[in-house]
Amino acid sequence: MKRIGFIGIGVMGKGMARNLMKAGYELTVYTRTKEKAAELIREGAQWRDTIAECVREQEAVITMVGYPKDVEEVYFSEGGIIANAAKGTYLIDMTTTSPKLSVRINREAVRRGLKALDAPVSGGDVGAADGTLSIMAGGTREDFEACEELFRAMGKTIHYEGTAGSGQHTKMANQIALGGALAGVCEALAYGKAAGLDLQVMLDSISQGAAGSWQMSNIAPKILSDDFQPGFFMKHYIKDMKIAVEEGKDRAVSMPVLEEILNMYEQLSQKGMEDLGTQALIHYYEK
Repeated sequence: MKRIGFIGIGVMGKGMARNLMKAGYELTVYTRTKEKAAELIREGAQWRDTIAECVREQEAVITMVGYPKDVEEVYFSEGGIIANAAKGTYLIDMTTTSPKLSVRINREAVRRGLKALDAPVSGGDVGAADGTLSIMAGGTREDFEACEELFRAMGKTIHYEGTAGSGQHTKMANQIALGGALAGVCEALAYGKAAGLDLQVMLDSISQGAAGSWQMSNIAPKILSDDFQPGFFMKHYIKDMKIAVEEGKDRAVSMPVLEEILNMYEQLSQKGMEDLGTQALIHYYEK
């Protein structure tokens, strides 16, 4: 497998696409704003003006777009992926989206002689750039194994989660756990500041013990340096949490912590902060 179509060159997609090129894959790209793909084009990626042109004659097509509505459009529109990909093409949606939508894509792909995987990722822009993402894949095991080498060009922790939609359900679990961890870090920083502590010394003291986490090691330093640039957009995390809440309700799972964190982020979004990174949650604690 060498010919890859990649749709969605954003904060995450650019690093993922670049790592595929570094691994020797021949990349054809499309994104709504061509300028976002300019660096990749200079580095050797081939540009196409439409989704249909991007996916034709590819062995695999990867999508990394924003919202479920975007996923639905790129897969199901007349000029979209399913209508234009050649039979046998692997369709890999790496967007975090609705598990129900992933099941629908898989069902229609199979009907058309295509092969679909839902493979959302975790690790942010740094993981995308470094090729160290965690990749959670749903679909058939046979299709997963056929694409595993491709995944290894982009990620370090790669797991087959089960049937179609299972990758998205695993990502929902990730987003649920992430919220509590990040809120805990923000509350610790807010408390430390109120207590008059040197916050860097405080973090050095607690980050290697039982309270330590990826959020504390990677996100807390951004907060201390007032860096709120998005490695992961607040607006995208709000989208993910809403999907998780909906899926939880469908299964009668109580998630009061997630619902409270979603409420906190929505308040910040209403204040115009939705294009900041998730670390901007610290602003909720500021008075």
